[in-house]
Amino acid sequence: MSGVHMLDAIVSALLGLLGGMTILAVLISVIRTFVVPRMHNVFLTRLVFINVGRLFRLWINKRKIVSYEGRDRVMSFFAPVALLSLPIVWVVYTLLGYMMLYWAMGVRPWSYAFTVSGSSLLTLGTTPFISLPITIVEFSEATLGLGLVALLLAYLPSIYAAFQRRESLVTMLEVRAGSPPSAWELITRAHRIRGLDSLHQTWVDWEVWFTELEESHTSLAPLIYFRSPDSGRSWVTAAGVILDSAALITSMVDVPPDAQAQLCIRSGYIALRRIAEFFNFPYERTPQFPQTPISISRHEFDDIYDQLSKAGVPLRADREQCWLDYAGWRVNYDAVLLFLARSTDAPYAPWVSDRSLPGGRTRVKFTWKATRERSST
Repeated sequence: MSGVHMLDAIVSALLGLLGGMTILAVLISVIRTFVVPRMHNVFLTRLVFINVGRLFRLWINKRKIVSYEGRDRVMSFFAPVALLSLPIVWVVYTLLGYMMLYWAMGVRPWSYAFTVSGSSLLTLGTTPFISLPITIVEFSEATLGLGLVALLLAYLPSIYAAFQRRESLVTMLEVRAGSPPSAWELITRAHRIRGLDSLHQTWVDWEVWFTELEESHTSLAPLIYFRSPDSGRSWVTAAGVILDSAALITSMVDVPPDAQAQLCIRSGYIALRRIAEFFNFPYERTPQFPQTPISISRHEFDDIYDQLSKAGVPLRADREQCWLDYAGWRVNYDAVLLFLARSTDAPYAPWVSDRSLPGGRTRVKFTWKATRERSST
């Protein structure tokens, strides 16, 4: 074999290997993103979301959009655009991978290899029969192309059904907790309108909500970035308000103990932790207060204690113990809650998106950051 033929054989083998690895990477990304019902931080999927996010940030900066409402209008398109970009990226990578594979099998020149790959992937059938092995490869490419379309068609209804279930209680929260929502407003309205006993059903409903949130937002990760229809609402701020409400009721309000409130808190911080794990966010699994600080100061807690007392809410007399009990609950979800609020650019809500991560209590200026950048925070 001459040197030229040997070089051509080596190049063909390397291109065939590279093409096969590219196709395999697409298959892994598709299966782990769409098929496997488990949280996976897939490189190709993450890459698409990071770069689409950068384009949106560039647009916001170029247009000099500084108001939250303006940013929210722009970023409401981010998750849908990134999600619809995924199949396009997969198709492009599949086309390139098979094109290299065809070239390695002797389909020359590159323009013809591109034509064969595109015709097979899009099931156009415009290329003639070349050989049986190449035809088999063409059939596999056509099957993969049809599979991508079928998965996308099946995936979109699932993700929007989960989105609608999530938003139903988020929308109802405005009636009970105000706008922007707060835990003390929820407790005050419940006490004034229906009595604090009525909150028992609230804890039941939100425990179910947190359970579904964990399942949907880890298996359908793009849901994390789907924003509420109203710019003042967010699934993150809603989660924070409910968790704080249950924690305040359990620690501060003088009512008979309700185990359901504690179950709601536990289901809530477990769900938020699982979602934060998608970003590889480090958190303490067994935090203890005061060894692990929280972002709520004692002064802020005392202000809410006084506010609820003036509203006629029955409170426990030992304020110090109330603070320790509340902080003991809050420490379980404080870090992950604030991280998710920053990551999703959540709207203003007291004790949720109005502060930085533990260690600082100043309001942060929210900017959209890519997943990789946030994970190192």
